[in-house]
Amino acid sequence: MNIVLTVLNITAPVFLLAAIGIVWVKLGFEYRVQFVTRLAMTLAVPCLIFVALMRTEVAPEALAALSLASLAAYAVVMIASFLLVKALGLDVPTFVAPLAFGNTGNLGLPLALFAFGAEGLGYAVVVFAVMAILSFTIGIWMVSDGGSLKRVVQEPLVAATLLGALFLWQGWQTPVFLTNALELIGQMAIPLMLITLGVAVARLETKAMGQALVLSLVKVLICVAAAYGAAVLFDLEPVAAAVLIVQVATPVAVTSYLLAEKYGTDAQPVAGLVVASTLLSVVALPLILALCQLLEPSLSFTGGF
Repeated sequence: MNIVLTVLNITAPVFLLAAIGIVWVKLGFEYRVQFVTRLAMTLAVPCLIFVALMRTEVAPEALAALSLASLAAYAVVMIASFLLVKALGLDVPTFVAPLAFGNTGNLGLPLALFAFGAEGLGYAVVVFAVMAILSFTIGIWMVSDGGSLKRVVQEPLVAATLLGALFLWQGWQTPVFLTNALELIGQMAIPLMLITLGVAVARLETKAMGQALVLSLVKVLICVAAAYGAAVLFDLEPVAAAVLIVQVATPVAVTSYLLAEKYGTDAQPVAGLVVASTLLSVVALPLILALCQLLEPSLSFTGGF
């Protein structure tokens, strides 16, 4: 019972903030998703990533191992998703990318912070960065038949990740006044992303929810297995392993729906996946956190605030 209450204390704030976004839409209030998303992804999230990496006390070798484990896990998930979609006779451009790439930003970052504090956030931004790079290259290639290296280079979160990694490696620190300003900007990221997630989910029109729920459940099983295998293969320490599993197992991102709309694939099944997997995550993510602690009794939840 104690572990259940602990996990609920970690996950409840995440879903309550998303619920605020849903209620906001139902009340008919204005919310400009495009503007808020641009503010978060161009300014707040890069600042959050940079400061988290610069301040992390995790050894660079451990972050390198996590990066390799993340690449391995996502490779397995992408291959498994492709085989699943082909076996079911579904459209590859429509389904593979959403099943492979989860919501590591809106849900993964705050969960890691609430569960494991600054150390967890430092690990989580690494997994998030790896996923973002794969999503903007292989993911776009899957959807549009043409990936964009230029787009990856232009993404502020990629630059923030590389710069933060450089500062971590060299042991550099920005001046205190600048660090405080960057940290203050970065603190916008998590509440903005969670409320925006709720707004986006509330506005989506969905069809074929039965299929979406089944695919979402299979996605969770594939992701947990792949991430756990990668964590064992690369001998990650308990917190890094738990963060990797949670991040890879996050539900389908709203950006998958936006990309489907942009590149002309069938967006409605993707919308169904977003809603179904997000609803499923209300149960799945607490169970995954509890499973991580059962598998590694030395793992402790510290809380981020």
